[in-house]
Amino acid sequence: MNDVVAVAALAALAHADRLAAFRMLVRAGPNGMASGEIAEALSIPPTRMSFHLATLERAKLLRSWRDGRRILYAASYDDMRQLLAFLNEDCCSGNPEICGNLGADLIAPSCSSETCS
Repeated sequence: MNDVVAVAALAALAHADRLAAFRMLVRAGPNGMASGEIAEALSIPPTRMSFHLATLERAKLLRSWRDGRRILYAASYDDMRQLLAFLNEDCCSGNPEICGNLGADLIAPSCSSETCS
């Protein structure tokens, strides 16, 4: 990952509605959710939610696919991992005692290999 890609991803997350949608999709797992379900769960008008989801997808944080008339979205876990790795790349300038076990802290206790692939 480079600076331009990281800035685009962070800019996409720098909005309360987009951050909430992204976090919801991370929890939803690889099967994702329909855009209408996301909008309803977050009490956001569907057209505004579509705009936010498209922004996250352009930033490579989400992937989408069509299921009949519905568009499903899921977190792009690989791209999320790359962003987290990029942010931690130069962590502590080689002094791990400063950062502690940051890698373990980044893994949510409820995140298993089945839900976070």
